[in-house]
Amino acid sequence: MLLIKDYKKVFGPHLILDIPALQLEQPLYWLRGANGAGKTTFLKSVAGLLPFDGDIAVDNIPMRRQRRLYTTYVNHAGAEPIYPGFLTGNDLIKFYSGAKIGNIKLTEKMAGAFGMNQHLCNKVASYSSGMTKKLSLLLAFIGEAKVILLDEPFTTLDVEAVVVLNELINESVNKGIMFCISSHQPLTLPHVALVVQDKTIIKG
Repeated sequence: MLLIKDYKKVFGPHLILDIPALQLEQPLYWLRGANGAGKTTFLKSVAGLLPFDGDIAVDNIPMRRQRRLYTTYVNHAGAEPIYPGFLTGNDLIKFYSGAKIGNIKLTEKMAGAFGMNQHLCNKVASYSSGMTKKLSLLLAFIGEAKVILLDEPFTTLDVEAVVVLNELINESVNKGIMFCISSHQPLTLPHVALVVQDKTIIKG
């Protein structure tokens, strides 16, 4: 369960997001809205990557008071991931694995399914945008997350990778993992519980 209370996000003098109270309990949520609606800001806030006013908790683990434990259970893949070019894919997998609970067997399985195994020893600077996106998704599935946040996960993916990602999301949902997905593309997943359009989510 994801619980949000008294959440506000301000950039300068502008109030971008305002969520008095929101409780998410279903397995899969689709955030849908125009560019600038606040989808990325919301996902980064839940991931603990942006400061904000208010409280966010996952399964009664509050971000502010138990940040280390909270971030162990919440994973995130950005819409346009950027990593240090001098690191390899394996370097990043090792780094992320050290910050999460659980093993990386699923990541190894995903790497094979995405056709990434032969590229993980290469530096990220040599990756195409599609390969970088696949790497970000590998990292988002590391460990035993309770919530996985995916911002435009299907962008730049080839057809085969989209099929693989849909299957992985379905498998993870069946294991009890919650997903919040921002996507301009229609979701064909069977577990979609809510479509949040435009700025509906920020009206509380």
